[in-house]
Amino acid sequence: MNGPRVALLGFSIECNRFAPPAEREDFAHRWFEGEAMLADARAAAPRMLAEMPGFVADMDAAGPWRPRPILLAMAEPNGPVRGSVFAGMMAIWRRGLEALRGEVDGVYCVLHGAGLAEGDDDPEGTVQQLVRDILGPEVPVVCSYDLHANVSDRMVALCDVFVGYRTNPHLDLRERGAESARHLRRLMGGLRAHRAFRRLPIVAPTVSMLTAQGPYAEVINLGQERQAGDPRILNVSVMGGFAYGDTPFNGMAIIVTATEAEAAEALADELALATWERRHRFVAHLTPLEDAVRRAKESPVPLAFADVADNPGGGARGNTMYILEAFHKADVRDCLVGIIHDPLLAAEAHRLGRGARLTARFNRPQGTLAADDPFSRPFAAEAEVRALSDGRVTGRRGIYANTAVDLGPTAALQIGGITVVVVSRRAQCADPVFFEHLGLDIGAARAVVVKSRGHFRGGFDEFFRHEQIVEVDCPGLTSPILSRFDWKRLPRPVLPLDPDASWSLPARAR
Repeated sequence: MNGPRVALLGFSIECNRFAPPAEREDFAHRWFEGEAMLADARAAAPRMLAEMPGFVADMDAAGPWRPRPILLAMAEPNGPVRGSVFAGMMAIWRRGLEALRGEVDGVYCVLHGAGLAEGDDDPEGTVQQLVRDILGPEVPVVCSYDLHANVSDRMVALCDVFVGYRTNPHLDLRERGAESARHLRRLMGGLRAHRAFRRLPIVAPTVSMLTAQGPYAEVINLGQERQAGDPRILNVSVMGGFAYGDTPFNGMAIIVTATEAEAAEALADELALATWERRHRFVAHLTPLEDAVRRAKESPVPLAFADVADNPGGGARGNTMYILEAFHKADVRDCLVGIIHDPLLAAEAHRLGRGARLTARFNRPQGTLAADDPFSRPFAAEAEVRALSDGRVTGRRGIYANTAVDLGPTAALQIGGITVVVVSRRAQCADPVFFEHLGLDIGAARAVVVKSRGHFRGGFDEFFRHEQIVEVDCPGLTSPILSRFDWKRLPRPVLPLDPDASWSLPARAR
């Protein structure tokens, strides 16, 4: 087969400094070496998230090419990756790249941008440095990143085109993979690109970075309008960052890639100024738990309650009991709660069988993650096993659409007027299928509690409008109230933590 030879690799995990370390088994479900990467990328319902499938499909459609897959390692958000685990990944990438030295025309990297490894605050930059060290500066490299990336100088300097997601909740992963393929083909054809990079002292709470409305959406939309009107602009990425990474390079960032340096610099300046002008709007507005309980009982319309502080999609454990306990005590009815990560309880429900009654003991200390953070306190209530499944589903909407997801042994427990979905593998409740595959009717519920920060909006929007969503203020590893954390590496001063934080354009622009 003729066509360009393209190395494929990736490292994708969002790391919360305050969460337990990520182990090798956390990557087991989405660990793809060699040809297994291509097989999954081309599957009807891949297990990997959609950037690599989008890239491969676009390259396949464009004509002959010779993919050279090495390793793509993905995991649910967690704490920093164990040093030995990351070292093992680096060894695989090193061997693969060294085998391709002088035998590759381009590289595509799927990178999250908010990863951490023990002893390395910038593992994505470390991966990109390895690519450059082995393949040299002339081989074109395109990297795609989650918009929650904490952008280091190396991440920008060591790629030719920087491609960030544009949507939050993330609905454009496949499109960004396809865009990366188009850029790489142009680079392999001789195009040269320039990047401009601005980082601002704004560490925005996660709930303030939606892209359907609000200050973040306004800056992203402005960037896309400018790109549409200027053929020199190849990509505009407005990166919101991930506060819980607690790195020296946290902060909202603008990266513009263009065919002319001046065009990139000018647009980066404009977008950085637009972001700074909106700085006081990047704040969290949450509903106290007692008010959430009242609304669950009194609202004339169905409501979705987001447990934003216990979001597994940000590294939280997905097992805090604050909302469930309060709703149960208040006798909230016609309510669904999901998904709670408790492998012991799910196993007990499977052992007893459907229809069995039991005392559901959440967060028992043996064999669960209850001791991994101070928020996973026990809770017990009388329950009935309503439904059981093996937890293997294909996502229907949002970030998991057409993606194979394995929740492990799963149970629906009826606790008074509340049905609780308990899973064995931690994931955020971003897709209606997590309820529906157990026969639960979301449309019939008066209240739905989701362990998710924002991705549920892309999955549950057919049931709940923006006005029907209540973001609840509870304790947790992903609380948007940033003053509750003991920051060690975060650059200070930053907004909203430090009201006196200041910023101005770099000297060139002034």
